[in-house]
Amino acid sequence: MSKEAIDPSVPRGERFDGWGYTDSGLDLEDNSVKLIGSRYEMSGKRLPNLLTWANGILQTTLTLQPEYQVKGLSPIPAPKDARAFIAALGEIEFSQDENARRRHGHGHSLEEVFAIRHGQLARVPDVIVYPTSEQEVQRLVQLALEHQVSLVPFGGGSNVSHALACPPQDPRPIVSVDMRRMNKVLSVDKENRIAHVQAGIVGSDLQAELEKHGFTIGHEPDSNEFSTLGGWIATRSSGMKKNRYGNIEDIVLDIRMVTTKGLIEGRAMPRESMGTDPRTLAFGSEGNYGIITSAFVKIFAMPEVQQFDSVLFKNFADGYEFMRELAKHPPYPASARLMDNLQFQFGQALKPEQTGWKATKSKLERALVTGPLGFDPNSMCACTLLYEGSRQEAALQSAKVGQLAQRFRGFRAGSENGKRGYQLTFAIAYIRDFFMRFGVMAESFETSVSWTDLPQMCEAVKTRVLAEHKRLGLPGYPMISWRVTQLYHSGAAVYFYLATLATGIKNPAEQFAVLEHAAREAILENGGSISHHHGVGKLRAGFVKDVKSDAGLAWIEGAKKHLDPNNVFGIGNQ
Repeated sequence: MSKEAIDPSVPRGERFDGWGYTDSGLDLEDNSVKLIGSRYEMSGKRLPNLLTWANGILQTTLTLQPEYQVKGLSPIPAPKDARAFIAALGEIEFSQDENARRRHGHGHSLEEVFAIRHGQLARVPDVIVYPTSEQEVQRLVQLALEHQVSLVPFGGGSNVSHALACPPQDPRPIVSVDMRRMNKVLSVDKENRIAHVQAGIVGSDLQAELEKHGFTIGHEPDSNEFSTLGGWIATRSSGMKKNRYGNIEDIVLDIRMVTTKGLIEGRAMPRESMGTDPRTLAFGSEGNYGIITSAFVKIFAMPEVQQFDSVLFKNFADGYEFMRELAKHPPYPASARLMDNLQFQFGQALKPEQTGWKATKSKLERALVTGPLGFDPNSMCACTLLYEGSRQEAALQSAKVGQLAQRFRGFRAGSENGKRGYQLTFAIAYIRDFFMRFGVMAESFETSVSWTDLPQMCEAVKTRVLAEHKRLGLPGYPMISWRVTQLYHSGAAVYFYLATLATGIKNPAEQFAVLEHAAREAILENGGSISHHHGVGKLRAGFVKDVKSDAGLAWIEGAKKHLDPNNVFGIGNQ
């Protein structure tokens, strides 16, 4: 007998109308911005400079726009008839709750958040199921074949690539397979430093569980509070501490994935030379081939030291040369992120209100940097760093940074600024959703690029955004800024942040999508990749033919036809 279920996002307190938790977010208090709640370092603190700074950058005077206030959730289509499938579920729990269906039909891109607040999602899942074991997942795949339904794996729903957007034209019932009840660390092998973990575990929960055993996985994406191990694998994720621990494909040793042809699995060996490995299909699969149920991952001893640092540079060119040199030789900081001047200004605008000695100290530091040291607030940039490992390793990382900072005219700005810059990452998406209430459309997107192409690519994106903004006739002035994040031997990842005023504009989210598409074209034209770690989904699918050969596309299509000839996994990404 099938059983009605409660959606796991409800007890976790997640929002249905945007990013994050219901008890957290930005709000106005006495004409100043404040981060409500208590979950983050910034929580409970006033940000007195944020709106003033945004007004100057966007060349406007921001006021709350009545048409952009959240007045309720958008309607969703009635569910398709899936009674026969539901009747066959047995002990597997399911839901057809309206909020659960809505939540499982979107990620957290700007367009999707705008749609659930002010528009409508064209299609959402008709049923949500909540398996608790690999055997139940296998059962679901067989039932999908028998009853002609489409299955969509669901992890944390944090993607920004439209990967969860349901194809409106699919005539079958669409069933979202919510994996978050498969959230256990099944085993920890301390001697060989391997953990076997179910795919539905959320990043922050995985970290807490491993810490009980004295270990860490080291993988910490911006979405760590919400994204899952299975989602990291399916999107080929990267984390903020990639420089020390590697990307997800470096951390995962083996994967178990249920397909319509059976279970893909291996033996979690240190390395094997065994020809083409079908397990690699899971990386970047984005729900197209099967459902990842668990993985064997490397685990690392908890670091003896975790130390933050920051360095100011007189301009982005000096900071770029610092990062390029930093990447050439180990030891690497666990994290090193270089902000351009606009990102640096943004960080300053997000500084909480200070009083007493802290306020005096901040003024003195600013006077020193912009006075005798000769840093111009309109050109300077900053790099935030995190050293992790033994005391000796952290000391070596710090010494190397100090030498390079001196070489490239940098000024070490201390651990407090570094820590604040690192933790600010977790509040960025709240800021985006807050500014939507003022008629500001904003989003982040990323790429990877070679060292030699990086400077010209960033400038080309800026030039293209300004030109496209003018062509579209959008109001105000756009914000386009970037930061260099993960480092590689041959290049780096670059995160872009784009925002524009959209008051008085019809279809503002669609207009923003045109602007972002133009930016992505400029990225590809100047040597960048489609994505570094967000995946392709449907948002960037149109660019795939520009970067993959006909033979490569045929290989992908052939793998899909063989593993899933009935298109049971019909989400249609990439």
